[in-house]
Amino acid sequence: MLKLVIGNKNYSSWSMRPWVLLRQAGIEFEEVKVRFDSFAPDSSFKRALAQLKVAGKVPVLLDGDLAIWDTLSIAEYVAESFPEKALWPSDRKARAHARSLCAEMHSGFTALRSHCPMNIEAHLPDIGALVWRDQAGVRADVERLSTLWTDALAAHGGPMLFGEFSVADAFFAPVCMRLHTYALPLPEPVAAYVQRVRDLPGVQAWINDALAEQDFLDFEEPYRVQR
Repeated sequence: MLKLVIGNKNYSSWSMRPWVLLRQAGIEFEEVKVRFDSFAPDSSFKRALAQLKVAGKVPVLLDGDLAIWDTLSIAEYVAESFPEKALWPSDRKARAHARSLCAEMHSGFTALRSHCPMNIEAHLPDIGALVWRDQAGVRADVERLSTLWTDALAAHGGPMLFGEFSVADAFFAPVCMRLHTYALPLPEPVAAYVQRVRDLPGVQAWINDALAEQDFLDFEEPYRVQR
């Protein structure tokens, strides 16, 4: 069985992508959670990952003696291993479009990531309002997301970005968490898509686990001193 090494569900946006992909697609896997304690080289977190001989970050997909530690690579490996799950669109042009969206998510939206870190348990609309007022980069990132999502939904008819659930929806799930936590202003079609992503059974399972963690990590909390 596949194993997926992840961090804390409340905070680890990178871990969320492949976990939701596997869970929503109905692919069996064993979850291995390595709790964040610090990102210092001698932390328990870093020492645990060092045993896997990977980049010292989560997530990591393990298939026997193979370790895959990049979310795009994990998605491609899973899609190739389970072609019957149709995790990419069947149409060649739609697949290219979906991969382009995932690649942009993988490397972009740095202002939104920096100023609105994922924190599923928190509800921070007041912080979101200040970020929205003061951070032009966040406004630009949300505008770009809105354009990407609106265009994909219009081209493929919804309810997900490419019709049925795909890798693209899994990749944007953590962004949907951020938009919800900070209550950033969204056009109605975009807000509706965010809610549909949140309602996916695989996403709901992640959210429920995140809420159950009850683990407050101060270095992941730029806006709160306690729960």
